[in-house]
Amino acid sequence: MSRAITASEDSTALLARDGRYPPILTAEQLHRYFRFDDHDRAVLAQKKGKHNRLGYALQLATVRFLGTFLTDPLDMPEAAIQYVAQQLDLTVNPVKLDRYRTRETRWDHRHDIQARWGYRDFSDIPAFFDLARFVSARARLMAEPPSRLLDLSTARLVERRVLLPGVTTLTRLIARIQHRADERLWRDLAALPSEAQVTALEALLDVPPRSSVSRLDRLRKAPLSVSATGLVGALKRVEAVRRAGVTTLDLSGFPEQRLNTLFRIGMGVKAQALRRMTRSRRIATLLVTVSRLEGQALDDALTLFESLLTDLFNRIERKEDGTRQDHLPSLEEAARRSNQLTLAFLESLGQPPQDFPTFAARVLALVPQEQLQAAAETVQALTRPRSETRLEGLLSRYSYVQQFLPALLRAVTFEGSAAGAPSLAALQALRRLERRSQVMATEVPLTLVKGDWSKLIPGKGPLNRPAFTLCVLDHLHLALKRRDVFVPASPKFSDPRLHLLSDQAWTALRAEVCRSLDLDLDPQVMLAQFSAQLDERYQLVEARLPQNAAVSLAEEEGRTVLVLQEDEALPEPLSLRHLRELVARRMPRLDLPDLLLEVHRWTGFAHAFTHLSEARTRVDHLDVSVCAVLLAEACNVGLDAVVQAETESLGRGRLSWVDQHYLRAETIASANARLIEFQTTIPTVAAWGDGQVASVDGLRFRVPVKTIYAGQNPKYFGVRSGVTYVNFISDQYSGFHGIVVPGTLRDSLFALDGMIEQNTVLRPQQLVSDTAASSYMVFGLFRLLGYQFSPELADLRERTYARMSREAQYGKLNALATSQVSTALIATHWDDLLRLAGSLMTRTVRASDLLKVIGVKPKSALTRALEQVGRIASMLHLLSYHDDLLYRRTIGTQRNRQEARHRLARAVFQGRHGELRQHYVAGMEDQLGALGLVVNAIILWNARYLDLILNQLRAEGVEVRDEDVQRLSPLKFEHIHLGGRYHFSLMSQMPAGQFRRLRDPDEVES
Repeated sequence: MSRAITASEDSTALLARDGRYPPILTAEQLHRYFRFDDHDRAVLAQKKGKHNRLGYALQLATVRFLGTFLTDPLDMPEAAIQYVAQQLDLTVNPVKLDRYRTRETRWDHRHDIQARWGYRDFSDIPAFFDLARFVSARARLMAEPPSRLLDLSTARLVERRVLLPGVTTLTRLIARIQHRADERLWRDLAALPSEAQVTALEALLDVPPRSSVSRLDRLRKAPLSVSATGLVGALKRVEAVRRAGVTTLDLSGFPEQRLNTLFRIGMGVKAQALRRMTRSRRIATLLVTVSRLEGQALDDALTLFESLLTDLFNRIERKEDGTRQDHLPSLEEAARRSNQLTLAFLESLGQPPQDFPTFAARVLALVPQEQLQAAAETVQALTRPRSETRLEGLLSRYSYVQQFLPALLRAVTFEGSAAGAPSLAALQALRRLERRSQVMATEVPLTLVKGDWSKLIPGKGPLNRPAFTLCVLDHLHLALKRRDVFVPASPKFSDPRLHLLSDQAWTALRAEVCRSLDLDLDPQVMLAQFSAQLDERYQLVEARLPQNAAVSLAEEEGRTVLVLQEDEALPEPLSLRHLRELVARRMPRLDLPDLLLEVHRWTGFAHAFTHLSEARTRVDHLDVSVCAVLLAEACNVGLDAVVQAETESLGRGRLSWVDQHYLRAETIASANARLIEFQTTIPTVAAWGDGQVASVDGLRFRVPVKTIYAGQNPKYFGVRSGVTYVNFISDQYSGFHGIVVPGTLRDSLFALDGMIEQNTVLRPQQLVSDTAASSYMVFGLFRLLGYQFSPELADLRERTYARMSREAQYGKLNALATSQVSTALIATHWDDLLRLAGSLMTRTVRASDLLKVIGVKPKSALTRALEQVGRIASMLHLLSYHDDLLYRRTIGTQRNRQEARHRLARAVFQGRHGELRQHYVAGMEDQLGALGLVVNAIILWNARYLDLILNQLRAEGVEVRDEDVQRLSPLKFEHIHLGGRYHFSLMSQMPAGQFRRLRDPDEVES
C-alpha cells in the first residue's frame, strides 16, 4: 500500500504534471530536490568536464523534481542552476553551458541516470498496470475530480521512479478508467429497482398538465413558510418521495462518496439534463436522489415542526406578558384597595381588642364591600400561576395544531430510547384516536399527564382530547430535543448517540485512541495526572500573588473571590506608527477583481472548483468566470454586477452555469485550503503566529426572505429572522472553517466542529472564544481531545473554584477552592468518556449534534462525568487567566483579530444592505463560504505585499523591528476598491510571475 500524499507533495505534483518548472522555487523545494548526497557527488565526480558535470547534475535534479526529463535540459529557473552549481563548486559559464543543450552527451546522461537510479519508462507494462489498478481502485471508491486523480497519479509515478508521460497520455488514461468505473456503478445501481420502480422513477421527470415544472422539481423544492400550511406541504412532500417506492432499497454496499456525487447531480441539474443521460446513468441518479431525498425532506419537515412548536410556546408567553401588562392599571387599583384593608388590620393590632363586627364596619367605611370583592377577584385573576395560563393558551391553539397533526402522525415514524417510551406510547394512542369522536380516558396511556395537566385530564370518564393532544406535543417537543424520541430516517433528527463507536469497533480502537490523545485507559492514572496539574497551578498562583499586582483576594457577600484588574492596552511606540505609515503609503491600489485574479495566479485556487458531475470541463478562462461568481456572492451584489456581455467568460449564461455547477461547499473548502497553504509560506506571516492558536465567533446576518432555516433574536435581527456564520480563524488571520446556523445558537455547540472537521495545513491546538461559548461540557470535550479551550472571561467574580483533593493545601487560596470535583463519577464513566472522545476523533459523530442532545436537562450520569472533567480543565484555564499576563494577552489579541476580520467581511458583504437573501441552507453556506474565501484572498494579497514592502524598506536601510512587524495587520482594505467597479482585465495587464509596482510614498493622492 502506498503512503498517503501530503499537501506539499500534492502541490509539487500539481506543478510536475505539466512537465515544466514553476516560475519560482521555494527554499524547501531546492533543499529537498536539488541537494546531492555523498553517493550523488561520487557519481558526478566521474563526469569529465565541468559543464558536462553541471549538465548531468541539472538533469538528475530535474527528473527528481518533475519526474521526467526536459527536451531542453536547461529550461529551468536560474535559482536552481545556481543552487546546483554552488554545491559542485562551479562557476556558471552561460556560453559553455549552452553548448550542452545541443550535444549528444545530454542523451547519454539521460540514459545513464535512468539506469543508475532505476527510473522506468511509463510504457513498461508493470508500471502501466500498477498505475491503472491504483486509479481504478480510487475511481470505484471515491468521487474525485480528474485533476485530483492526475495529481495523485503523478505523485505516485514520481515516488515509484516511473518517468512521467505527457499530460495528455495520463489524462486520457484517467478519463477511460473513470468512465468504466462510472458505467459499472450506474449499471449496478440501475439493476436494483424493479421495472415498476423504474417506471415510477422516470415518471418523476414528466411535467404534469397545467404545470411548468417536473414532478422531480417539486420534490426537490424545500418548504419556505413557517406555518401550519407549510408544514402540511412539507409532510406531503415526504409522502410523495416515498410513493416512488425506492426509499427502502439498500444502498449501503456502494461507496458513500460516489453516492454523494450522484445525489448532488440529481439535486443540482435540470430535469432536461437528466432526460438526456444514458438509461443506466439516469436510473442510478434518480434512484440515489429519491432515496436520499427522504431524509432531507424529513429534516425540512421536522425543522419546520420544531420551529412551529417553539413559535407557538413563545407566542403564548408573549401574549401572557402582554395581557399582564395591559391589566397592570387594574391590578394596581385592586392592590391599592386591598392595601387599605391590610393597613386597617395593622392599625387594629396596636389598639384595644375589638369585636369583628366593629372591625368590619371600620374597614367597610374605608372601602365598600363591593370594591373589596372586585379587588380580590382582580388580584386572583391577574396573579394566577403562569403554568395555568400557559395551558389555557395552549388549549386555545388546539384548532391550529389540528391543521398539521394528522399529517405529522401519518408521515413520520418516531422511535425512542427507554426515556422516550411514554411519549411514543402517547403518540401511538393519538394515531388510534384519529376519526373517533368519543374516547374514554382509560383507553390512552396517561403516564405523561402530570402537574397542571392532571387537572385538565382526569383519569376516568371521557377524555379531554384537546388537552391530551397538547400535553403529548408539549412532551414531544422536549423529547425530540433530548433525542429521547428520534426519527431514524432523518439525518438531523436521528439520535447521535446511536452513531458512537460500537462495542466491537471501540474494543479495536481503544488502545490507539488513547495513544493518539495521550490518555490512559486506567482512570486512576488520569485522575492522578489531573490532580497533580491542578495542585501545581493553584500553588503557582498562590506563590506569585505577592508579585502579581493585577490580582488580589477579596471578601464579597461572605465568600472569597479573586479580583483581576483590567489590563492596560499595550502602548504603540513611535516606530510602529511610523512603520504603519510607510507600509500604507507603498501599498498598491487596486480593484477587488484584479486582486482575486492575481491571487489565483499565485495559488491556482480557482482550479479547485470542479463541475458538479466531477467531469473535466473544456472551456476557456474558467478561472475568470469562477472569480467573477465568487465576487458576486461575496459582495452580495448578484451576477448582474459582474456580467460583461462582450466577454465570453463573463457572459450571463456562462456565469449562471458556473454558479450552479461549480460553487458548492466542498469546492470552496478545497480552494480555501490552497490559499491557507500558500499564506503559510510567506515569511512575514510567521511573525503573527505559527497557526497553533485559533478563535471562533459568530457573524450575524439578517435574512429578510421566507425561509425555515433562520431564527429570531430581536437584539440582532429586530422583527426579522437571521442566521449566524460561526467562523474560525487562525493566529495568521486566515479563516479555516465556517458553519451556518439558524438564529443565534451558542458558538460553544460548534466550537469543536471547526477544530475536527477542517482540512487545511493548519493544526491549531488552542481555541479562543467569548464568554458565552464557555461551558463545562465544552471544556471537558476539549480536554479529552487534547485541545486547549481558552474563552475570554467576563464574569470572573461569579466563578466558583473547585479542588480534587480535600487534603490539598493552597495557602491563601484554600478559602477560594471550596467546591469539590467528583472524581468517583469520572472513574465510573472513564471508558465511556474515552469512547465519546474516540467517536469524535474518528468523525463517527459530530460534536455539535452530540452537545445539543447530552446538554438537555435532566442530564445523564455520563454528561455529569464529562462536566467534572470540564471543571478541572476550566479551573486550569481560570487560574492561568488570572496569573499569566501573556496568556490573557494572547486571548485578547486573537479576539481583536477576529473582530477586525469581521469588519473586513462586513465591508466586503456590502450589497443589498448587508442582508443575506437565500431561502435554503445550501445557498447560505455557499454564499457565506464565498465571502470567507474572498476575505482570505484579500488577507493573502495584503500579507504578500506587506512582505515585499518590508523587504524593500530593509533594503533602503529603514529599521524594521520584529516587535513592530508582529503588530502589523493584513486586514486593512482602504487601498482596495470593494464596490462599483467589477472589470476582470488582469490577464492583459499582469505577466505571470510579476508583482504590481509598489506605490511611490511621495506620490500625491488623487
